[in-house]
Amino acid sequence: MQETLGSMVQSRTIHHGRVFSVTSDLVRLPNGHEATMEVIRHRSSVILIPMPDPHHVVLVRQYRYCINRWIWELPAGTLNSNETPEAAARRECEEETGKVPSIVERLGMFYPTPGYCDEQMIFFRLTDLGSPTHPAPPDEDEILKPRIFSIKEALTTIFQADVVDMKSAFGLTLV
Repeated sequence: MQETLGSMVQSRTIHHGRVFSVTSDLVRLPNGHEATMEVIRHRSSVILIPMPDPHHVVLVRQYRYCINRWIWELPAGTLNSNETPEAAARRECEEETGKVPSIVERLGMFYPTPGYCDEQMIFFRLTDLGSPTHPAPPDEDEILKPRIFSIKEALTTIFQADVVDMKSAFGLTLV
């Protein structure tokens, strides 16, 4: 038996920014009722689990303005137009960690907040990390400090409240 899905009746953009847009959508729900839903529209992103060896992972310390603090997290980034997730994973790994992976393994795709956002987070394990010929500069709005952690040490940072973002806490369970 196939379940009925909802459908959009009309949509209008109420905000368009550099990273995401917000729409106000009139939708017909699977039960036939109509409702207005605000949705954050966000391009897919890649979440990286760079592993220099089977017992270590690279995290980056990054300043996050929204919560006004520095946190340790898995490197990540948004896909550029017409970029495959695998290409984005390679690019972001070099930009954020200074390493180039030879092996890029897709681990899965998850929606972090499906109640109000359509972003897909695609998780990758990156191994056989080498140094780039010409290092890529980080994005202008990023201040990153990569560091290699043992898996045990990285998992411990979650409980010490140093890793506080859900993508990183979840991603570390995939190693």
